[in-house]
Order: sequence, then structure tokens, then C-alpha cells
Amino acid sequence: MTLVLGIESSCDETSIALVDGDGRILSSVVASQFDAHRRFGGVVPEIAARAHLTNLPVLLDEALALAAVRLEDVTLVAATAGPGLVGALLVGLSEGKGLAMGLSVPFVPVHHIEAHALSAFLSLEGPARPIPERFAALVVSGGHTHVFLFEAGRIELLARTRDDAAGEAYDKVAKMAGLGYPGGPLVDRLAARGRIEEPFAVARFKDGSPDFSFSGLKTAVRERLEAQGLRSTAGQETLPEEAAPEALRNTFAAFQEAVVAQLEDRLTLLWNREAFRVLSVSGGVAANGLLRERLPRWGGRYGVEVLLPARALTSDNAAMIAFAGLVRRREGRSDEGLAAVARSRWPLVR
Repeated sequence: MTLVLGIESSCDETSIALVDGDGRILSSVVASQFDAHRRFGGVVPEIAARAHLTNLPVLLDEALALAAVRLEDVTLVAATAGPGLVGALLVGLSEGKGLAMGLSVPFVPVHHIEAHALSAFLSLEGPARPIPERFAALVVSGGHTHVFLFEAGRIELLARTRDDAAGEAYDKVAKMAGLGYPGGPLVDRLAARGRIEEPFAVARFKDGSPDFSFSGLKTAVRERLEAQGLRSTAGQETLPEEAAPEALRNTFAAFQEAVVAQLEDRLTLLWNREAFRVLSVSGGVAANGLLRERLPRWGGRYGVEVLLPARALTSDNAAMIAFAGLVRRREGRSDEGLAAVARSRWPLVR
């Protein structure tokens, strides 16, 4: 029996999972560090690395117990090697190498973004669905807004953000309004209670590029908040979600519409060029309510099957790392093995 142990520690979430040879998730446990970083308004790398050191042994025991297996049953170890915070990556990567050496089993370093792209094929209720020979992948998170084409063993970058990632824009506009961290879920909830009175423009490049840009939208939100007297000032206490005024909810509704509309616009451009039939959508922003409503409808208009992971699999998690490690091993792409190093940057192309 194939049993893959996955380890994720690329940023501020520690996770361990066990996945079988069919991609069935036997256990997946995550320790969030939101509380540790909230007062700083973002992730502090040193705090993240130290938290991973504390969390990993506890999570390993919990994951094994939930899966009802022994550590000795593991036949493959996979851990995130990048991209991410180097100090945080080193903790999980070292743990994975040590376990693989101790168990005398293969070790597979995993690309974090590839794992996100494959997460849409996972299920919380059974085996993973087969991965098609050709599909497009939209990875939309706090650090990434990219579209890749997976085809016959190759990965091609089709589009990328030229400035802020979509999730980064969510966090920044939330901070502008004096809301807490992370901002994405807060903006999503408040936007759902607002209405669009004055839409924001959807950014487009004059040359017709399918790349993304959210910095202009972020600036437009800041200017509107200032005009409405809603811009938070330095040192101001965090605004409680329930106290958010109607004007702020409406501004967030218009912001969120502009983000999703831009994603739809770029996907349409790329579909006209590549005519893909399957699109995986992943990353933290894939948990967003409006995105989950609209992208399947976009796919219906263009004959594209849009795959969204369960919300529990949109944030950083080790189930996707274990699954990506399983895929890499079967495709013969685990040659780095124990020689793998932590990489803050790692282009996903082959």
C-alpha cells in the first residue's frame, strides 16, 4: 500500500497530511498562525519559522492517529521546497528529509504552486479524480495570481500579476479600512452585505496582455475611502466587523466585483487563445464566495469545466503537498530527493 506523508510549512500555516496511492486524504491537520501575526498586520518570518518547529511534532502525532496508521507504514515523504519564506520552508523540508532517512523511504520536494494547481482534483470524500492530459490552472492567493497551462508533461505560464496579487489586494484594502488580518475573509463577508452603487473600472493593458494588475484598483479604493471619511489612520483601533458602515460594505462590494470581473476577463482572453476545456482554480482566494459563484458560470458559457477545491483545501495544506509528491514520484520528477534546497523563488515551468 502506498502511503504518502505530506508536510507544508511555506508561510504561516503548519500542516501534515496522509494520502494513499489513489489520492484519498486519510488525514489532514493544519495549525494556523493568524493570532501570532495579526497584531503585526502581516506574516513575520521569524515567528512563522519558530511556530513550525513547535507545531510539527504535535501535528504528526495527530495526523497518524486520525489516519489510524503508524509512522512505519509511510512509503513516501513529500515536503514543500518552495516558493515561500526560506526560514519557514527549512523547518518542514528538514523534518521531511529526516523522516524519509529514518524510514528509508523516498523523499520528494514539492513545488507549492504546483500543489495548489493540483488541489482541485482532490476530494474530502474519496479518491482524487484523474488529472487530464491538458488543463489550465488559475492560482489566486495572497502571493500569486497566475494562470498556467499543463499539457503532456509541460507547464507553461500563460499570465501573471504585474504588481499585487489578488489576495494581497484584499488584505491591503482591509487594512486601509482599519479591519483586522487576514483581510480577505472579512472583505468577502462585508461585500456580501453591500451593494454596488459606483463600480470600479476593470483594469486592462493597452497591448491586450492577459496579465493581471490590482494596484490601480487598490489605489481607487483608497481614494474612495478617503473621500468617504472611512480611511483608517495610523494607530486607530481595529474596526469591529459588525460596526462596518453601509458605505464601506458598498465599497467592498464594488472592489470584489472588479477583482472577479478581471479574473473572468483574463480567462476569456486566454480561452480564446488556448481553448482549454478544464480549469482548476486554487489558492486562498478560491474560497471567496463571489468567485465560487461566478467562475463556474463563466465556465458554463465557454464549455469549460471549472474545478474548485473544497474550502478546506484552498488555504495552504499538506494534503495537496502529499498529492503533488505522489504525482511527481509517479512521473519520475523526484530526482532531487534529499539534495533539494529551500527556495524563496521557484518558477513553475517545465
